[in-house]
Amino acid sequence: MKHFCYLTVLILIWLQWGCKQEQFKPEDFSHAIENGEKANEGYRRSLNLTKAWLEHVDPESGLIPTTLVDGRKDFWEVENSAADNYPFMVLAAYLLDDSLYQGEMLDILHKEKELTSRVRTLPDTYQFSTKKFKREEPDMNWILFGSAEYIKDGLLPLLEFIGDSPWNSRMMEMLNDLPYVYNVLKEIELDDKQGGQGHYLAASEEVNGEMLQILSRVYWMTGDKKYLDWAVKIADYYLGGEHDLTQSEYLRLRDHGCEVIGGLSELYVTLNYVNPELKKKYQNNLHKLLDRVLEVGRNEDGMFFNAINAKTGVVKDSMIVDNWGYLLNAHYSVYLIDGKEEYRNAYFEAIKHLNSKYRNFKWEGTSVDGYADAIESAINLYNREPDASLKEWMDSEIKVMWDMQKNNGIVSGVYPDGNFTRTSIMYSLWKTKGIHCSPWREDLKFGAEVNGEDLMIAIKADRPWKGKLTFDRQRHKEILHLPIDYPRINQFPEWFIADREKKYVLVSSNQNLNGQYSGDELIEGITINLEDDRPVFIKIRLDSEN
Repeated sequence: MKHFCYLTVLILIWLQWGCKQEQFKPEDFSHAIENGEKANEGYRRSLNLTKAWLEHVDPESGLIPTTLVDGRKDFWEVENSAADNYPFMVLAAYLLDDSLYQGEMLDILHKEKELTSRVRTLPDTYQFSTKKFKREEPDMNWILFGSAEYIKDGLLPLLEFIGDSPWNSRMMEMLNDLPYVYNVLKEIELDDKQGGQGHYLAASEEVNGEMLQILSRVYWMTGDKKYLDWAVKIADYYLGGEHDLTQSEYLRLRDHGCEVIGGLSELYVTLNYVNPELKKKYQNNLHKLLDRVLEVGRNEDGMFFNAINAKTGVVKDSMIVDNWGYLLNAHYSVYLIDGKEEYRNAYFEAIKHLNSKYRNFKWEGTSVDGYADAIESAINLYNREPDASLKEWMDSEIKVMWDMQKNNGIVSGVYPDGNFTRTSIMYSLWKTKGIHCSPWREDLKFGAEVNGEDLMIAIKADRPWKGKLTFDRQRHKEILHLPIDYPRINQFPEWFIADREKKYVLVSSNQNLNGQYSGDELIEGITINLEDDRPVFIKIRLDSEN
């Protein structure tokens, strides 16, 4: 009730100052104002978490530890520190603190490459106290696993959002060195007696699945057929008859194991455009796998179990998958290509009971990682098929995740804190519809909402601010050159997109901004000057003359 009253007063203050012109009706901007408050909280929490972790860097190496709470605080682990935490610290700095992005974030990249590269450019776990690698001899299984994790979970999302950068260069050099140690992984056991992950049943599927995702996207980005050919070799192992996942006695559907299902769907989308004959060859076996997962892998609410015996249909682990959207991404992608309505319907079946049964749910127990993945699942699919009940659930559950953050900025003190940042930024980008104001400040609040043909924008700061308002671009086309924007794991969805070839009409409470703008101009940014605490309101739409 207190939050509602505060928000109501805030909206009234904003509207009192900003909506004096006839075309700015108060009710048109209430959602944009509210979204600005929510986006600001997500951004503040992300930057606070990033800075809190930086207080714990190893003074000698400059790298962040895997955890702050146990023996692994002496290690930079590639599959954890590098893959799950550091990249989203980079993204927070990119959006919110340019000096941090150009400074300490880049320094960590340089030190990581210098200190942890072990097999050519491929990294291994580094120990701070000894200033050496954790293992005396290179364990190629762990080097392969860590490299695939670092590229797919961390560097690939950075590429998709930022574009070309030093982090992309690091990704490509590792990817191009992987053929020296890996082609298709058919059997792997990660059993680290020094206190690592322990026996890990889904490692082969995770690595192969991650590589399918990486190679499919990098093929489109570069146009180099060697990446496509490599991906096809992996897919042949699963869809060519040698290793039929529908006959697997332990098919892990939760995080890690689900990667191969997503990877096969990504390559399938690619083949639809570049090799329809091979796509047709894979079609029945991929459909059979996706059908089997829906048939025996879900509970009565349409939510997935952690693991199943795909051959017999017996549930091997009845806990509920937090990254349910990762699996549904695969189904929805194939729906986009083949039009199988049951794959689209699986999404609506899964979200039907979220508000009644899955609020304050123990995704992965008390782990923040479970909440981060569950909310990401929702955001990515909502982007394709908006649903009012799903919006309500996301707005509720983000508060549960945010409440896990301590006053000092740290969440759990373990590497999945990075996923808290990742999902908070995803949520904030949804609430801003991809617009951004830079340089960012804690008191700067900007939000947006679509109202019919108009994008409604509200911008306010507590003290004078001057900077640029920028609009998002078709990143899936401009950066990756994808043929369609299919849903994929750890992507940051596109919301309101400025088309470079279109013209837009902008009207504002600041009449100096009124006029026609090209998509290029919106992407490059419009100068905004907030001279005091009065807000600026903007309506923008496509010019009817396009």
